[in-house]
Amino acid sequence: MNTCKISWTISGILLFIVIAMGYKFMIAGSTLTATDGRQALTLEPAERDLVLTEMRMFLSSVQRINQALTNEDFKEIVKAAREVGAAAQQAVPASLMGKLPLAFKKLGFDTHSRFDLLALDAEQLGDPKHTLQQLATLMNNCVGCHAAYQIQSNIKK
Repeated sequence: MNTCKISWTISGILLFIVIAMGYKFMIAGSTLTATDGRQALTLEPAERDLVLTEMRMFLSSVQRINQALTNEDFKEIVKAAREVGAAAQQAVPASLMGKLPLAFKKLGFDTHSRFDLLALDAEQLGDPKHTLQQLATLMNNCVGCHAAYQIQSNIKK
C-alpha cells in the first residue's frame, strides 16, 4: 500500500515537472519586463543575431516589394516575398524556439505565412492594389512586434 502511494506521489511530481517545463518551453519563453514596458527576450548573442537578421530580411523584402510595386514587377514581388516565407523559418533552432514566448512565435509564423500568401496572390492576381493592401496588413505584424518586444543579449560582463 505504501509503495503504491510513493509511486503515485513520484508520478505526480514528475507530471508537474513536465507540465512546468512544457509551459516554459511552449508558452512563457525567456522574457523579462523591460524598463519601457515591453517584454524583453533574453537570448544568447548568436540567437539575438539570428532573430535580428531575420527582421532585417523582412525589412529588405518589404522594401523590394514596394520598389517592385512601382514598376508592377510581379516576378520580383513574388521572389522577394517567398525568400522570407514559411520556408525561411526552418533555420530557427529548437533551442531558440523554446526561449521565445508563444505570442512572439505566433506573430513570427503569421508573418512568414502572410509573405507566402502575398507571393501567391501576386503571382495569381497581379493586382498592385491588392498586393499593397496585403503589405500594409503584414506591416501591422512588424509594428506590433516592435511595440511589444525588445531583444536583450544575456552577455555576462
